[in-house]
Amino acid sequence: MSPRGVAIPDLRERLFDAAERVLVREGPGALTGRAITAEAGCAKGVLNAHFAGLDEFVAELVLDRFSRTASRTADLRSRAGLATVAGNLVSVALAVLNSLHPAIVGVAMTRPGASDRIRQALAAGAPGFTVIQDAITAYLDAEQRRGRLAAGGDTASMALALVGTLHHILMTSWNGAGDTREQAERLVAVLVGDGSGGAASAPDAP
Repeated sequence: MSPRGVAIPDLRERLFDAAERVLVREGPGALTGRAITAEAGCAKGVLNAHFAGLDEFVAELVLDRFSRTASRTADLRSRAGLATVAGNLVSVALAVLNSLHPAIVGVAMTRPGASDRIRQALAAGAPGFTVIQDAITAYLDAEQRRGRLAAGGDTASMALALVGTLHHILMTSWNGAGDTREQAERLVAVLVGDGSGGAASAPDAP
């Protein structure tokens, strides 16, 4: 247990990781400030000292995971010409779908205070689906210029269709959605086919 008054390195990430473990292991009903700090090995009041309650904490956890995934897709354009178009897109899709455990999504969706904070932050420009969509559009444009994607295709609409569907899958996966990987692969196949003759199997996630 960390002593009072002693700064804890990477406190936010430590608390976020602890909350994920509590949710996965015990379910949404077990997620309390005390359970999180106990799992993280911190003093009981640490969470409330840094967040204005559990709703803000859950919202910040979700926004942190969105931001990490958005950062990981920033280099997508550099993959143009490598592997297959479909494989690269599936890799990004899986990174999005794996960014949050379904239990975390469920908590965020069922706590109005948390979901409102998430919507407001994204509307104000917090990194999220818009950044991912822009990265995918830029990547598809680069592949189109290389001739690996049909000329004249509406890359912005393709990116919107992919990200919009990923958002839907992510937001409903806590309620017993199907195999998310299969859904992502089927969607990418509809949008770009097999990606220059290659299989749609994903390389390592970004």
